[in-house]
Amino acid sequence: MSMPSSTSTVLISTSLVAFFSGFALGIYSIRGYIVPPSLTSSREQSLNDAVESAESDIDEDDTILDHAPNWTNGAEADRRQGLRVAESATGQKKEKKEKKSKKKQKGKETEDNTKPKGDEAEARSAKREGEAAHPKQATANPGGNPNEECKLVLVVRTDLGMTKGKIASQCSHATLACYKTLSQIAARQPTSAEAKILQRWERLGQAKIAVQAKSKEELLTLMGKARSLGVTAEVTQDAGRTQIDPGSLTVLGIGPAPKSLVDQITGGLKLL
Repeated sequence: MSMPSSTSTVLISTSLVAFFSGFALGIYSIRGYIVPPSLTSSREQSLNDAVESAESDIDEDDTILDHAPNWTNGAEADRRQGLRVAESATGQKKEKKEKKSKKKQKGKETEDNTKPKGDEAEARSAKREGEAAHPKQATANPGGNPNEECKLVLVVRTDLGMTKGKIASQCSHATLACYKTLSQIAARQPTSAEAKILQRWERLGQAKIAVQAKSKEELLTLMGKARSLGVTAEVTQDAGRTQIDPGSLTVLGIGPAPKSLVDQITGGLKLL
């Protein structure tokens, strides 16, 4: 049997009113608008208690932003928005102190490095004196004949009284010095005259001749003459650990260079 339409309407209306009324009462109760009489006094006490108040955790001088920094955007974003001001100022002061300390330390290290010490200062002084006494050699002259034999002449001082073993070691130093000088030039300029002379000397047997000089002055004169002709000339200076005085000039290496050119310098000297 079907129910009259008026009765259905009343039931539906009553259900809707009951639903919305219950929903509204629930919201009001959750919000705290409806408080049971038994809890009224407890609620008033909590609100008036300075210690238990929810606002007691926030200082009066602080702002809401101070307690809610924008962590998702990082520290830089917070500083732009006025957050973490104290932290930023402290960090900047610390950074300035570190930079100042590093700059001071770097300046001290630079001063220590630029200040010559002991043996190093003496070595630099000796090097300057040597450069002043023996100017750089001119560009080598390869000679007219590209097939002419090249040779290296070792001029040995006989006034120092060196033993045969000492002479051999000093000649080795002079030979190596001359070879290194030409090798360095050849490495920088493969088509230079020095490179061609070095290749010719190595190809034709690496001739080496030992001759005599009777004084330091004669040695220096020969070196000046060789360099004026564009011939490699390197002198060996002994450290003075064994037989002779420190700083003594012992052997002068002249060449490798074309034979005719070297003979203009050492042709009048006696063989050792």
